[in-house]
Amino acid sequence: MQLALFIIFGALAVAGALNLLLQRHPINSALSLVIVMMSLAVLYWSLGAEFLAAAQVIVYSGAIMVFFVFVIMLLNAGEEERTTGSRAAYIVGFPGAAAIFCLLSFVFLSERNAFGFTNVGGYLNHVTSNISEVSALLFTKLLLPFEVTSVLILVAILGAVVLARKEQ
Repeated sequence: MQLALFIIFGALAVAGALNLLLQRHPINSALSLVIVMMSLAVLYWSLGAEFLAAAQVIVYSGAIMVFFVFVIMLLNAGEEERTTGSRAAYIVGFPGAAAIFCLLSFVFLSERNAFGFTNVGGYLNHVTSNISEVSALLFTKLLLPFEVTSVLILVAILGAVVLARKEQ
């Protein structure tokens, strides 16, 4: 079952990446990037990296995509044209979303016994978990690259604001 999920969401990530490149409107490209990020989160989860999956959803699919949409809206000074939507979204999107929902529901319902025996709060039993290892690595050896990345994102946003500012 994990192999099927891995193949499905891997194909969805590749399709989202191709759609990202082929879109004409930057907002549609950003939404395709959200699909890629969410698919990567499911791939991380299927590989046993639960913390990375949660961080992928919270940080990249949430915060970074808000920054991307903010910068796109800030730089797009022209008039936005109204469209009725993509035919591919109606033909493939709704049945694809329904199929993914049904597949995930089947997996969660068929594996509910395994979910009932998870060790929530493993730190109480002095067991090292994926979260403690990643956080120890992130805040010791990788602290400088982590902070440099946050400063670079801030500089990029400030640069977009300066570029989008109209001359007075």
